[in-house]
Amino acid sequence: MALVVRPSRIHAAGVFTTAPIRKGARVVEYSGPRLTAEEANRLYDGAPRTYLYGLEDGKTVIDGEGMGAYLNHSCNPNCEIDEIKNRVWIFALRDIAPGEELLWDYNLYDDEDPAPCCCGSPKCRGTMYSREWMAKMRRKARKKAEKIAAEREVTRTQGEKVKKTKTLDKGAVTSIPKRSVA
Repeated sequence: MALVVRPSRIHAAGVFTTAPIRKGARVVEYSGPRLTAEEANRLYDGAPRTYLYGLEDGKTVIDGEGMGAYLNHSCNPNCEIDEIKNRVWIFALRDIAPGEELLWDYNLYDDEDPAPCCCGSPKCRGTMYSREWMAKMRRKARKKAEKIAAEREVTRTQGEKVKKTKTLDKGAVTSIPKRSVA
């Protein structure tokens, strides 16, 4: 493929084609050293950006190098990723004209750090996380909010019981007849 890396309006550098690419064409391999998820986490803990791609096996991560690692994210991509015989390839989703930036939907998962999207597409979902991951995070946040609300209700109810007890105690104290001192 006739591909070049150059500045991108989406993020830093991107990959652009200098020749037409047909729909379904294999564009470039996402290559690099293979790591375990634990090794990748240890290597890149706190790093502002990574070029990691998690394989479908859930155990292996590619530490991206080369042209494939420079493709940017878009919520309206012109490319997609597919694993074939333990290799990761980027394919054209549609015909791509010379000069276009090659983009794929990262569909990030397994993290809670912000990952805002800057693709500028009318279909932009505002994040590079997958819809499924965002739904999972919304469910998690809702459960957390429900738990906090339940804890507040318990605290409020306990507070009312304490108030009632104090009121009853006061009443009980005032209703006890005073003893006369002889």
